[in-house]
Amino acid sequence: MESLKSIEELRTLRANLKKNTDNSSRKTVKVCCGTACSAMGARKVVSAFEERAADSRKDIEVIKTGCQGLCQKGPVLMVEPHGYFYQKVSHTRVREILSKTISADAPVRRLLYRESVSDDPIEKMDEIPFYEKQVRMVLRNNGLIDPCNIYHYIARDGYSAVEKILADMSPEEVLNEIKESGLRGRGGAGFPTGEKWEVARNAPGRIKLVIANGDEGDPGAFMDRSLMEGDPQSILEGMIICAYTVGASYGFIYVRHEYPLAVKNLRVAIRQAEQLGLLGDNILGTGFSFTVDIREGAGAFVCGEETALISSIEGERGFPRPRPPYPAISGLWEMPTVINNVETLSQIPLIILKGAEYYRSIGTETSPGTKVFALTGKVVNTGLIEVPMGITLREIIFDIGGGIIGGKRFKAVQTGGPSGGCLSEEHLDLPVDFDSLAEVGSMMGSGGMVVMDEDNCMLDIAKFFLSFTQKESCGKCPPCRIGTYQMLQILEKITSGYGEEGDIDRLEAIGNIVKKGSLCGLGQTAPNPVLSTIRHFREEYEEHINDKICKANVCTGIGVYRIEGSECFLCGLCKEVCAHDAVKETITGFYIETDYCTKCKACYTICPVKAVKIGKEVLPWVIPEQCEGCSDCVDACIVHGLKMYKTSKEGIFLPWLEDPDICVSCGKCAAVCATGGIILTIHTEDAKERFLHKRPLGLKVDEKEPPDTCEEEAAEQTGTNATDNEATTR
Repeated sequence: MESLKSIEELRTLRANLKKNTDNSSRKTVKVCCGTACSAMGARKVVSAFEERAADSRKDIEVIKTGCQGLCQKGPVLMVEPHGYFYQKVSHTRVREILSKTISADAPVRRLLYRESVSDDPIEKMDEIPFYEKQVRMVLRNNGLIDPCNIYHYIARDGYSAVEKILADMSPEEVLNEIKESGLRGRGGAGFPTGEKWEVARNAPGRIKLVIANGDEGDPGAFMDRSLMEGDPQSILEGMIICAYTVGASYGFIYVRHEYPLAVKNLRVAIRQAEQLGLLGDNILGTGFSFTVDIREGAGAFVCGEETALISSIEGERGFPRPRPPYPAISGLWEMPTVINNVETLSQIPLIILKGAEYYRSIGTETSPGTKVFALTGKVVNTGLIEVPMGITLREIIFDIGGGIIGGKRFKAVQTGGPSGGCLSEEHLDLPVDFDSLAEVGSMMGSGGMVVMDEDNCMLDIAKFFLSFTQKESCGKCPPCRIGTYQMLQILEKITSGYGEEGDIDRLEAIGNIVKKGSLCGLGQTAPNPVLSTIRHFREEYEEHINDKICKANVCTGIGVYRIEGSECFLCGLCKEVCAHDAVKETITGFYIETDYCTKCKACYTICPVKAVKIGKEVLPWVIPEQCEGCSDCVDACIVHGLKMYKTSKEGIFLPWLEDPDICVSCGKCAAVCATGGIILTIHTEDAKERFLHKRPLGLKVDEKEPPDTCEEEAAEQTGTNATDNEATTR
């Protein structure tokens, strides 16, 4: 690899690479080797192609690309020039692809994408619904080039923007172009990129620095990782343009140590750019010099905040620093430092090449361009997507994501990771941009998007994200360190069934204090998951506190556990799995003795027919037409609350509760009833009223006629106070 000495040599190299690419009739297999597909066997697919192609002497090129997006269907690959897109490709299918597609130019239909087994397969990537509404600007090269081959990048107009600024543009002209584009930082805050560059450019100092922030720690997020793995050269080109504009000579890429493939590909990209003369001293003979190095983070979420990141690079603990001064004025080693997210930097070359007007034509007025999201959760198609700003959540979740798994009901979507908020069904038509999300209590964040369905409990979700931020808090400032802990304790109390009146107000009060008093962005946004779920799902909080139930049946230690006899098919698994002997067996069924039940959910989880129910307290509901007056339920009642009462209709006897408040909702009475004369109802207020007024389905209990079947009880009854309005007992 010879070093390029001038801009003209770069132009000549690009022209030759494009010519060779355009004239090549060689068939190409582009296999996704991102982290997700690699974990599912993509590397074995590549090896199989290389081995079998060599054995059969077929002239094909196998390219290991970055993430192609549709992670749910991995490993995925494309075959050119046909354009066939194959999903869930096993290494055992390579022979079939070689024989049918490479040799016979026909698709392997079983590997093509299809919505369902009854739908026709789709051959081309662009025709798949997952890709139809995407606009791939940041991901323009992902899935198309080998990230470890700089020539692939150059052939796709790579470093054309560097060539343009070094040959034809002054730093002031580059800065104006970026400012006019309206580009906002993609790291989460959305600060105008041009303004940040301008501050750094005007800051005094002989040495200035550029940092690419690739520290992505949000649960469920993999946007930055996929970009660093699949197109590292675009990040380097954006850093070079930034350095030229602000007058920087040195740069750093800060990336998590947990991203080994990203670190590897970035190192290769830097080495190749240096060998080719695109990094280092006297770049392309223009006199401009810029070097880049990598710094690996230890995995602290707080180091995604720019001042904590600076502390980490300096070798200190990742503590945020008060601002001002801002890093653009006094940053790394107290030198003017521009810190941009890797996604922000990758868009810079495109803006320089196509102009600010083109960039502003995509997206919205205040949020131009596109945004990369990691779409995860309960959607059919999870993966990496890039969409224009202003697209609605409904389009992302249902058109691109394919809707909710299993056809279940959509419940919420979390945007912005642990620093973002949860939005409900009423927000599905909300445009996705910086300002619209902020108005409803959420945020763009770095781009995590987690979809939830009816089986998710919003308090459990809020607790999960708050637990994450509480653990990741650096502890420097008391509002974040203490406030998030207190909020988490209240959430734990509520979800364990011990919530009380005023807990919601306390959560809101503490959350607002944390937002206003915290030092850095982590603390200022940590309460967002809790505050947004209270704002949009307040009724769930009230149910947990007032009714002691979790409708999603997620929270343990809450609700009343019972076995629905009409659904139980008597397999006995619930009894076998119960470690506390709370599940009891009768002649006709099973019931749960509440005094022994620890609400561990073991019986609920193992029941194959979902006969174990978790919900509100229940009371017996007597059906006179089915009751035979056998009194088995009276004998079975563990609190001795049921008695047999004589009615005025045909002199029949029915079981009845003397005091509904003593019932413990165990359901044993219904479990032993052989005729279905007693069922359990959650409408406890109606049941209590019926019991207290002695009116079973319109039948009035006879309060005067003494029983004639039990002489001892009859004698006892006649000796009681005549004013006693209790009914006679059998």
